Amino acid sequence: MIERNARFKMLEMAKKFPVLVFTGPRQSGKTTLSKLVFPEYRYVSLENPDNLEFALSDPRGFLAIYDKYVIIDEAQNAPQLFSYIQQIVDDSGLTGQYILSGSQNFLLLEKITQSLAGRVFLMELLPLSQDEIRTVENQDVFDEIVRGSYPRVYDRDIQPRDFYPAYVRTYVERDVKTIINVQDLTLFRKFLTLLAHNVGQLFNASKISKELGVDSKTVQRWMSILESSYIAFTLQPWYANLSKRIVKTPKLYFYDTGLVAYLLGIKKGSDLTMSTYKGALFENYCILEILKSHKNKGIPHDFYFWRDSNGNEIDLLLVDGNDIVCCEMKASQTVKSEYLKSLHYLDEIGNYNFKHCLINTSLETQKRTMEMIVSWKDVCCLNI
Repeated sequence: MIERNARFKMLEMAKKFPVLVFTGPRQSGKTTLSKLVFPEYRYVSLENPDNLEFALSDPRGFLAIYDKYVIIDEAQNAPQLFSYIQQIVDDSGLTGQYILSGSQNFLLLEKITQSLAGRVFLMELLPLSQDEIRTVENQDVFDEIVRGSYPRVYDRDIQPRDFYPAYVRTYVERDVKTIINVQDLTLFRKFLTLLAHNVGQLFNASKISKELGVDSKTVQRWMSILESSYIAFTLQPWYANLSKRIVKTPKLYFYDTGLVAYLLGIKKGSDLTMSTYKGALFENYCILEILKSHKNKGIPHDFYFWRDSNGNEIDLLLVDGNDIVCCEMKASQTVKSEYLKSLHYLDEIGNYNFKHCLINTSLETQKRTMEMIVSWKDVCCLNI
C-alpha cells in the first residue's frame, strides 16, 4: 500500500472542521486513504443502491444511524443530506464528525456551498505524485509519463494498455451519462481524443467544434464536464497590468499523463521520446507534479501561464501576491541560453519579485545565480 502525502493535512483539518470534503478523480485513492487515515470511522457508500435509497427516502433516519465519525462516499448522490448534516454538526460542536467524498466535483461543491459553507474543509486528492510512486518503483521520466499515476496501476501492477481502456469506458458510460445527456457517446470519445492531441496548447473551442461537427457551446459544455470530473483542466493566462497584446485564451492539460498517452496511442516511454508530443506531455507532467504538491499540503495556488502575441511564452507562473515564480519545462537534459532567456521576459514589468526555474530531464538540480535548474526527479519537492 502506497502512503499518501495528503494524510497529514487530512488529520490536521479533522481537528479544526466538523466536515471534511474529499474530492478528486475516480480511482485516485480517496476511499482507501479515508479509511486508512480514519480507521475508527464507519464507512457507507452511496453508490450502493440500498444505501442510496435509504438516504434519499429517509435522510433523518439515515443520519440517525450515521450520526458521527462517518465516511460517506459519493456523497453528491444524495445532496439533500447536507442540510441535515449542517444542523447536526452545529448542534454537536464536534470536529471531524463527517468525511464526505465524491468524484463529481461540480455536483458536490454546488450543494456544499449552499448548505455547509464555513463548516467544511475541502481537499482534492489527485493521482499519485512522483515521490509517492518512488516508494514502490523507480522509473525513467518518459516511462512514468506513459504509465500515468493512478494507484491501481501500481498496487496491482496493471499495464497501461489494460487499465486505461477500461477507465475511459467506465468514465464515459457512467459519469458522462450521469451528468449530461450525451446522445452520441462515440462522438464524446472522439472529443476526448481530440483534446489529447491538443494537450499543452491553447484551448480553441471553435476549432474543435468544427472538427467534431458540433457547436462551440457544446464543446464548452463538454469541457466543463471533463473539468468537474477531474479528467482535464485549463490553465488561465496571467495578464495583470499588461498590454492588450497578451494572449487571453487558456491552455489545455490533463490530470493524468498516462490517460493522454493512451488516447494518443503512445504505449511505452521509448515511443514518447520519438513523439512530437514529448514536450507537451513533459510540460503537463511537471505542472501536475507541482499542482499535486500544493494540493497534498492544502496550499492555495494561483497557477497561470503567460504568452504575448509574438509567441513569447512562460509555461507556468506561480503567483503569490507580488512574488512570482516563472517556470519553464524542457524535455531535454541540455540547458540552452534561449531557455533561460525566456524565463526573464517579465522581469521589467511592474513591482514584482520574480524567481526563475527551468525544469528539465537531467538527473541533477543546480542552483545558479539567476535561475534554478531543476531535475524532473526533484519537481515534487520543489519549494516554490
